[in-house]
Amino acid sequence: MAQNYKIIIEYDGRRYHGWQRQKKDHSIQAEIEIALEKMTSTQVTLIGSGRTDAGVHAVGQVANFKCDTRLTPEAFFKGLNSLLPEDIIIKDCQLVAAEFHARYDARRKIYHYKILNRAVPAAIGRQYVWYIRSTLARQNMRAAMAHIIGRHDFKAFEGSGSPRQDSIREVFSASLIEDTGDILIFEIEAEGFLRYMVRNVVGTLVDVGLGKITAANFKKIMDSKNRSQAGITAPAKGLTLFKVIY
Repeated sequence: MAQNYKIIIEYDGRRYHGWQRQKKDHSIQAEIEIALEKMTSTQVTLIGSGRTDAGVHAVGQVANFKCDTRLTPEAFFKGLNSLLPEDIIIKDCQLVAAEFHARYDARRKIYHYKILNRAVPAAIGRQYVWYIRSTLARQNMRAAMAHIIGRHDFKAFEGSGSPRQDSIREVFSASLIEDTGDILIFEIEAEGFLRYMVRNVVGTLVDVGLGKITAANFKKIMDSKNRSQAGITAPAKGLTLFKVIY
């Protein structure tokens, strides 16, 4: 009888074309499915909580798979970590109810976006931050971030090709959780996200921080539902899926 396993995954997204399995390019999902097939001698489908784009990282991605096997969660935990490349780590594996679905049961997701803001770039850790030389006005960025909290149409911050029925999402919190020294970490928690939504929000917040637009302008851009009015798409390397809440 098939059992349902839930795993929590950490990965460095630099070498991968996102979470979702691709025909030609490397993906996180495909790497784990290959390892599962080696362990079980059967084809296993991995269901993720959602996609992450090419170059985006995760410390709390969640997935589940069903398999008719005698292997324990501990066996999968050890076996997968021995088979997977070093930039993909299984942090936990456990049995869950048969009806658990990593995507459909997810209620909220938390993303972090990291910016390095100082006169010189970093030699170490530069692969995981967006480096901005000019000083950012952090209080102005906080004021602008407040506008995204609540249920809004985020079409102005949507990337092309979003797989969605509509562009309305509810954001539960948005803040700078670390803004001391050179590092800024934006944390956004929402019921779900449009394609590139966090990166487009951050790109526009940086315009606020640089004084190109005001916090009031940010609100007008969001209300316009016009992507061309918003800022650039922040680089993927600064974005991390932090946690999925069920």
